[in-house]
Amino acid sequence: MIFLTTLPLFWIMISASRGGHWGAWMPSSISAFEGTCVSIPCRFDFPDELRPAVVHGVWYFNSPYPKNYPPVVFKSRTQVVHESFQGRSRLLGDLGLRNCTLLLSSLSPELGGKYYFRGDLGGYNQYTFSEHSVLDIINTPNIVVPPEVVAGSEVEVSCMVPDNCPELRPELSWLGHEGLGEPAVLGRLREDEGTWVQVSLLHFVPTREANGHRLGCQASFPNTTLLFEGYASLDVKYPPVIVEMNASVEAIEGSHVSLLCGADSNPLPLLTWMRDGSVLREAVAESLFLDLEEVTPAEDGVYACLAENAYGQDNRTVGLSVMYAPRKPTVNGTMVAVEGETVSILCSTQSNPDPILTIFKEKQILATVIYESELQLELPAVTPEDDGEYWCVAENQYGQRATTFNLSVEFAPVILLESHCAAARDTVQCLCVVKSNPEPSVAFELPSRNVTVNETEREFVYSERSGLLLTSILTLRGQAQAPPRVICTARNLYGSKSLELPFQGAHRLMWAKIGPVGAVVAFAILIAIVCYITQTRRKKNVTESPSFSAGDNPPVLFSSDFRISGAPEKYE
Repeated sequence: MIFLTTLPLFWIMISASRGGHWGAWMPSSISAFEGTCVSIPCRFDFPDELRPAVVHGVWYFNSPYPKNYPPVVFKSRTQVVHESFQGRSRLLGDLGLRNCTLLLSSLSPELGGKYYFRGDLGGYNQYTFSEHSVLDIINTPNIVVPPEVVAGSEVEVSCMVPDNCPELRPELSWLGHEGLGEPAVLGRLREDEGTWVQVSLLHFVPTREANGHRLGCQASFPNTTLLFEGYASLDVKYPPVIVEMNASVEAIEGSHVSLLCGADSNPLPLLTWMRDGSVLREAVAESLFLDLEEVTPAEDGVYACLAENAYGQDNRTVGLSVMYAPRKPTVNGTMVAVEGETVSILCSTQSNPDPILTIFKEKQILATVIYESELQLELPAVTPEDDGEYWCVAENQYGQRATTFNLSVEFAPVILLESHCAAARDTVQCLCVVKSNPEPSVAFELPSRNVTVNETEREFVYSERSGLLLTSILTLRGQAQAPPRVICTARNLYGSKSLELPFQGAHRLMWAKIGPVGAVVAFAILIAIVCYITQTRRKKNVTESPSFSAGDNPPVLFSSDFRISGAPEKYE
């Protein structure tokens, strides 16, 4: 027994002139609906020199070897077949014309498998061809969808069913195609291997909404109850569209913020959260959260969500506003000015929302703005009264902060009217009150005695400063004679001021009453005092540096009964 090797799926026509080879052709596979029939086309050939009187043939199921006793599908010599094929098989072809076409009816699933043909020319000329046909019993139409369906691009979907039963012809119709397009029936088409199919086409332009749409095809056979349906879900590819995102977000400093971005696309998009060009988080997902723990003003700004896949991209932004109390105000401007100049002071802060800014001095509001981050204070032609401590206060609904600053106004000395001299018993005290900035130097001059004492000589003068006021006190002890004239002089880099200090009380009148004799005695005493003080200062110059320069006026000197004291006493 000779078995031919597997041959290509086309007619093999071998003549004796080509070496006496045998050949056969049948489709490698063929399909048919359950309950219908199928015609398996078959042709075979043998060498011409054999010239058999009668040609017989046998169809086997699932095996080409007779010794394995495969089920006989059809046998032309005896008509004896396997019980599974009784009444179901017959030969459509004419074996004498080398046509071995087989018809199977009332198909059921157990008939699906391999079918082999064997030629019987009589005697030893019996040959089983290795070529075979695989029968597939189906019960659903085949819907063919392109491997890629993109939204906005026209596609062609086909429904194909086998049409290999000469007794029953299928009719096709579409299910669930409403809104997609109108079908076009191509009719019966012959395939490459000689089998036949019935084809219907559906052309349409899909949208993203068509993704997942269930499209069906129905095959029916007229005058029968046979009905078969098949379905396919459309996998429509489309670019992302961001469909879910926070509106603008307001959060209090230190709170937790969660931003959400959700996109619709096929396939899933790559979602990316970004801020100022920096990637904060990304993932391939339908939605993506960006969690911000204990937000700070530094995280205030615009956040962008980018969604992208192979078919396109989309992006949207959301604003995050971090609300917080004002920061400590900062003050920029001139803090030292000369009387008469214009002073401009800028107070600024940061907060969200913008604060109410106010500048106070001694609880008096000098300037204010509402919902501004800066406040400008203009003081034209400043005076000494503008000198002092100021407050800049910033506040909003989340808190309040303040900053203090000092403005120093510099001006020439002014001797206040409360400056005077007063005598009590044998003591004279002279009070010189000076308002000045910067601090002045103060000197007391006794013109009648040609003596000047300044504040550096602390054994004679006591000085104390409080704010812009400098109080200097000259004390004369043992003063039995008429009090001398005293002139107070104050000077700084902006100028000088002198004032003869008035005496309070009637001591000058009493001096006038002592008469000429008293005047002579007083003059002698004065000479003695001058000599005493001169000797005292000379002794001091030996051990200490001098208190006066060579050009200064000589100091006032008194005897042991009349002295200058630097310690202040209560005066009236």
